[in-house]
Formats: sequence, structure tokens, C-alpha cells
Amino acid sequence: MGPFLDPLSYPVIGCAPHEVQVSLTHQLPGARTRSQFARAAAVVPLFMAAVSLSRGATPDRTETLRAAIVGGRASSVILLVGDGMSDPEITLARNYQVGAAGRLALDTLPLSGSYTTYAVREDNPSLPDYVTDSAASATAWATGVKTSNGRLSTAPGSDRDLKTILEIAQARGFRTGLVTTADLTDATPAALASHVNDRECEGPAEMAECPKRRKSAGGKGSIAEQEVDHQVNVLLGGGKKHFDQVLDGGPHAGKTVIQSARAQGYAIVTDAAGLRTARPGGKLLGLFASGNMSLEWGGKPALPYPGSGPQKCRQGLRPANEPSLAEMTKKAIQWLGSSGGRGRGFFLQVEGASIDKRAHASNPCEQIGETIAFDAAVRVSLDYARSHPDTLVVVTGDHAHTSQIVSTQDANDHSPGALSTLVTSEGAMLTVNYATNLPGRTQHHTGSQVRIAAQGPQAANMAGVTDQTDLFHTLSRALGAE
Repeated sequence: MGPFLDPLSYPVIGCAPHEVQVSLTHQLPGARTRSQFARAAAVVPLFMAAVSLSRGATPDRTETLRAAIVGGRASSVILLVGDGMSDPEITLARNYQVGAAGRLALDTLPLSGSYTTYAVREDNPSLPDYVTDSAASATAWATGVKTSNGRLSTAPGSDRDLKTILEIAQARGFRTGLVTTADLTDATPAALASHVNDRECEGPAEMAECPKRRKSAGGKGSIAEQEVDHQVNVLLGGGKKHFDQVLDGGPHAGKTVIQSARAQGYAIVTDAAGLRTARPGGKLLGLFASGNMSLEWGGKPALPYPGSGPQKCRQGLRPANEPSLAEMTKKAIQWLGSSGGRGRGFFLQVEGASIDKRAHASNPCEQIGETIAFDAAVRVSLDYARSHPDTLVVVTGDHAHTSQIVSTQDANDHSPGALSTLVTSEGAMLTVNYATNLPGRTQHHTGSQVRIAAQGPQAANMAGVTDQTDLFHTLSRALGAE
């Protein structure tokens, strides 16, 4: 849908065609000027086209898509990244949860394309490394520069620090935030607010691969130290164990990273209740787990033929003391957007991290649950954009992964990989396959291009086939830096 409609406020999403009911009353609250109203009103035909499409028609969407193309600057930017979420992972979650003809929130952004994700070789940066890791991919959109796997916002070969989009946003007066279900020091958030030669240098006690970057050696310190020292307004996720480590240099030597954060004006919260009661003002550090945050769903992992299942996924497993990704996203937006109209807007990156981690583990239910949780965070962001129409919302993944929907397997013809059969919300059988490694071993990323979709100012630059480094320039233009 367009930027002025909350698509999930309508029953059309996830419903069969005969269940569709539409009300367009009160759907232009963000249209504060005549031009904004015109742009908002243009989305109504797009919505109606989607409803018509769900009934089997093929509408002409030329004018509605033209209306969604908006240039200029954005008031704020929300970048949502599903780690390891390419089209197969999206399709798997959609089919299971809302049905093959249904649509997730992330399916409703009006402008979409694909981007390439390759890294480069450390020993010869002129050559591609066709399968990226999360560190190199995040560095690409964070800095506009390709790097080698394992590096975070540093150049291959030279080890030169690369300026990030978060640093650019800060320099232009935007408030900034990072939200993740992984350790806050994991690659995707780390690339925005740290510069290290090895992604494993997460805390002060984990600097064996980054000796020159220790604070005691005159460097900027570990990822955790740099994220705090960067004065990011909101940091929410897991990884408390890295922030409990003691600094070995600098003005806060002998203190833990958490103590250093508190001394630099951060409010610290460690559970869902604390997050709910935190009031905007100053800076916020939320650490809700020692490592990665808990999973939303559970189920049997995939196994060699005949595989696991048929199974229905177990839902609602996240403990009550941990906030959901949607809750963290909503709090971050509230916190960053509470300037009372003063100054610029904000730049926020949100990561659904364990889509990737559970694909590595060949567990479809856990993977789908994290994709659905990510989709709920997309819904929160679209709801904000509905009343703040000059917000650029971008939804993408960082690299492709291993899961594939396959046909029914039999004893004569079946994958040599791991298989699981799921019973979807439609009551149909769906078989998923993991085969980038031997069954029972960690599955690998793949080198495919990945979907990217957007709405708001500069969103048209996602159309067609682009590269991850192009996203950096699009975000820069949206922030008025290019």
C-alpha cells in the first residue's frame, strides 16, 4: 500500500477474497497540507487496486504507482532489516501464517526491487566474494563501500575507518537508534556505530583480533564501547554480557561498559516492564538478554528424509520479561520522535536477527516465528509513517539464506538435505528443505540477490536491480546529505 495507509488495519491482509471488507473512513490523518492530502488521497486507488487484485482482477496501477514516487528529503528514516531474509524466507512465512494468497505487512510497500549483496576479498578487494556475511553486507549499506567478510565499517586491506550513515545522520542533527533481537554488538547493528577489523571484537575482553583498537592501545575500543561512545540515542537488544565487561583504557577505565554508559547519560533498562515505563528524554540503553533474545516460536528441526513433521509450530514462547521486536520498535520511535517539533527527525535501524540464526539451525518454525515478529515491527513502522507521511520506510534483508519450499518428497526422489513438513494456516502441507550443508550441520548463506521495498521520499530508488551500496546513497539523499 502507500505511505498513508496502515495496510494491516484492514482485513484484506491475510484474508480470503470473499472475506475482504474495506472502509476508507478516517484514513488521511497524516495529510497536513494540500499537497500531502493529494499524495495521501492518491493511495486510495492503490488500496482499491490491491482489493481488486485479491478478487482475481488485474488492475492498471500506473497512476497509483506514479503517485507513490516522491523525491526530496525525509523527515525521518526507518530501515528494517530481516537478517537472512530473502524471498524464500518471506514466502515460507507468508504461506504458513496468512496463506499463499495472503499478504504480510512487508508485502504492502508500494515500491520494490532487488539488490545484490556480494562482499569483496580481503587479499584482493578488486575481486568479489559472492557470498557475503552480515558484517560485510551491513557495512555496504552503512558506508557505501564494499568490504571483506568479518569487517565492520573498515576498508579491506587498508583497515581505514569508513564513515557510516548513522554518523552522517548525527552530524546533520538527526537523533539515532539501533534495535535488534541479537546482541547489540552483533554485525548488523555494529556496522552502523563501530569500526573494527573483526566482528568478534564485541566487548573489552574480546579484543584478541583487534589489538590496535583497544582503548589501552589508544584505539576506540570494542564494539560495545564504540556504540555507547557514539552517543546513539536509543540502543535496544540483547548482549548484556559484552556490556558487563571492564574497560581497559580511556576516561572510564576500570568501569564496565554499562557503568560507562550510565556516566555518559544513558538510562539503563533490562526487562520489558522497564522498557514500558521508560520516559523519553536523554539516551536509552536496553539490554534484555545476556546474548541473543529469546525466540518467539518453537518446533522440530528439519531432518534427513523423510524429515520432521507434519507439524504445527508452537507459538507464544517468548518470556514475558523480554519485549518483542515490535515493542522495542514502538518505544524507539516514541523516544526518537519526542522532540516536540524541535530540530530534525531521526534515523532508526531495526533488525530481526534470528531469522538468519534459525535458518542456520535448519529449524523452520523458529525461523518463521522470527519472520512474523519482524513483520510486526514493520507494521509498527508503517503505522507511524501513516501519520508522518514524509518518513522513508525501507524493508529488506542483508543476504540470502538456505531455506527452500520444495515439492512432496518420496523415497526415490528426495533432497539429500534436511526436510520438514508443516501444516499451514490453510490446512495444507508445506515442505521446506535445507541443503547448503550436510543435515545436522550449520547451514550457509547463499549469494542470491535480496528483496528491498520502500515507501516515502526516495523510495523509487529501490526499484529495479541495485546494490547494497546504493542504499547508502539513497539514505544519504533522504537525510539531505547528498
